[in-house]
Amino acid sequence: MKSISHRISIPSILESGPNALDRIGYLLNREELDNIVLFYDKDIKKILGDRIEKNLKDFYITFISNTIETIDYFSIIQMAYSIPDNADSIVAIGGGRILDAAKYMAFLRRLPFISIPTSTSNDGFSSPVASLVINEKRTTVPAKVPYGVIVDTTVIANAPNCFIFSGIGDLISNITALWDWRYEESKGKGHVDDFAAMISSKSVDSFFCLPFSSIKEPKFIHSLVDSLIMNGIAMEISGSSAPSSGSEHLISHALDKVVQKPYLHGIQVGIATYIVSQVQNNKVQDILNLLKITGFWNYASSLNFKAKDFLKAIDLAPSIKPKRYTILHIEENRKKAKKILLTDPLLKQIFT
Repeated sequence: MKSISHRISIPSILESGPNALDRIGYLLNREELDNIVLFYDKDIKKILGDRIEKNLKDFYITFISNTIETIDYFSIIQMAYSIPDNADSIVAIGGGRILDAAKYMAFLRRLPFISIPTSTSNDGFSSPVASLVINEKRTTVPAKVPYGVIVDTTVIANAPNCFIFSGIGDLISNITALWDWRYEESKGKGHVDDFAAMISSKSVDSFFCLPFSSIKEPKFIHSLVDSLIMNGIAMEISGSSAPSSGSEHLISHALDKVVQKPYLHGIQVGIATYIVSQVQNNKVQDILNLLKITGFWNYASSLNFKAKDFLKAIDLAPSIKPKRYTILHIEENRKKAKKILLTDPLLKQIFT
């Protein structure tokens, strides 16, 4: 008999807003986390380290400060087991690589993980998985939804626009991912968790309804952050990435294998979402309009994507996750996707 209940983790700390960095000490103190291991990359430590560490000292929080320079799986394991036994939490500040590495260390050591992203390039800062390098290949490994997520929207707004565009691309993929998930179930090859699907759908629908004049506006950043956090919770509920990852993500992961230097994950996913939405006949105009008015398309057009790389990625996509069954697992639909890539007027501006 199928279980009728869920047992899920959700963040106990959820802080998002201007200058949220200045509440780190208070929030950790509130949760009685007063002996932490702190991780940055070198650049973030130079920019934000003094500010963060002063705040921690003001609240009498003991910490060890470290930098992460690799996401190699075996190096991360070694770092994890060098963490002192008296540490009561792991806190990481930075981009996706730093957060993934620290998140996995926290998972291994069964410690609460506090995620403090400095950009919103994807939903990884709140997700229950981590992307590490195993034998020179990027591989998704299990982790836990963070115990806390602290997002300083002022810091996010000051990050380069490309990271915001990437977050937008990753978020809108919920539309095609949910379609694929339901399609998979209709073919008897998967099971949709209705509540996870609802959370995923609401996160992207609320974002589409947001009035804004600039992607740097606090309300825009705040809405993007909240929606990406909801993605992480939807994945935790379902026990898989299916609520926010379908055939468009398979294309992006395949592209990572095809090109020598992949582009930002969410940029690849956003373009793939537009292509897949046409194959699915699924909210094509809504996706197109959002990508236009945010400036996503203009940015993507500057990157010199090669059509031949995306064509290879479309063919390779079904092999990325053989246990999934998306619309691109059917050869006829892969042919349709490749035709769209080569003939769509907007895509012709992006691909060389």
